[in-house]
Amino acid sequence: MNSPFAIRIMVVDDDSFMLKLLGRQLAGLGFAGVSMHTSGRAALDALASPPDLILLDLKMPEMDGIEFVRHLVERGYGGSLVLISGEDERMLQAVSTLVRAHSITLLGYLHKPVQLPALAAMLAQWAPALAPRRRELSASYDVSTLRAAIAGGELVNYYQPKVAVSDSRVVGVETLVRWQHPVDGLVFPDQFIGVAEENGLIDEMTRCVLRGALALLQGWQDTGLNLHVAVNLSMYNLAAPAFVDYVAEQVAQAGVLPGNVVLEVTESRLMADLRIPLEVLARLRLKRFRLSIGDFGTGHSSLAQLRDIPFDELKIDRGFVHRASRDATLRAIFDASMNMARQLGMEAVAEGVEDQDDWDFLRSQRCHLAQGYFIAKPMPSADLPDWIARWQAKRLGAKEGSAA
Repeated sequence: MNSPFAIRIMVVDDDSFMLKLLGRQLAGLGFAGVSMHTSGRAALDALASPPDLILLDLKMPEMDGIEFVRHLVERGYGGSLVLISGEDERMLQAVSTLVRAHSITLLGYLHKPVQLPALAAMLAQWAPALAPRRRELSASYDVSTLRAAIAGGELVNYYQPKVAVSDSRVVGVETLVRWQHPVDGLVFPDQFIGVAEENGLIDEMTRCVLRGALALLQGWQDTGLNLHVAVNLSMYNLAAPAFVDYVAEQVAQAGVLPGNVVLEVTESRLMADLRIPLEVLARLRLKRFRLSIGDFGTGHSSLAQLRDIPFDELKIDRGFVHRASRDATLRAIFDASMNMARQLGMEAVAEGVEDQDDWDFLRSQRCHLAQGYFIAKPMPSADLPDWIARWQAKRLGAKEGSAA
């Protein structure tokens, strides 16, 4: 594999044999700019010219990998990281969570001794040019620029399909807002949602997203497609009782059924004072809109939210779905979430389905719905008809093959 980038890679490991092994493997994969260091101290001394990627051993004398990560944060490291260790899964997951909390791009972790196919697969998915680019852009969007973008119609909806796990049937889509920036191209919501929430623009933004989603749903209904559309809500949208009337009016004007509209709230963002949000959500539920709790398990009061709010759908966070088939800890959390959904009469949606192993695992667990890159990436509405046709043809082909 020849690298299209002038990539600088640093390997930090106190084991000289492991250093030589990784050096040979990286060279065989086409990466030439590799520096080797037997200690965290030596690696820090070489950070005057920061590498694009660091392969880091966790268990080292004098300075372990966790302490090294803290020093990377202090120095504003903007590259990517791969953890390498012989520690158990739970330890690696804990350190992975810590690295991501520091906003360092983590590609993943590899077990010692590192196997070449695993290393090659991890690096093959790496896009080193993207992470620094997105960091630079995120600081440049101010409230006036975003306000002009909303007024100018630069926000566009992308849609990620959701399918039934039992028979692969397409059941609907989740609406995901993007900013089609005239200079920077497609900008993802993590770079502007916070600006909208902090500056009173989130209501206007959500209304734009909702109107686009309802137009799509109306078109589907006119052609006889009985699919649902999910729209993400900010807790700021739920701070005013008038939001209920706005949503109901828009749905009535579009002539669509409230039951085909799923309103998703990310549970980690739910407020401590739930009085007005609870009123808004309860009234929406009375009007027969479907309510979904997103990223389940990532917040601090998940069970209380399930107790207090009449959700119809529980979305299991991607962190508990991908690799759950081969990770006992993730599987235990996934199973607990699935059992809770069943006992409460809720549909369970698995997010972050990335590969065949994830899909097969969900089928074995009788999960209700799934979404993720294994099924489809988010796409513009214009691309949905062709994708649905291809997916249905694939689904029918699979059925005929199994019947034979």
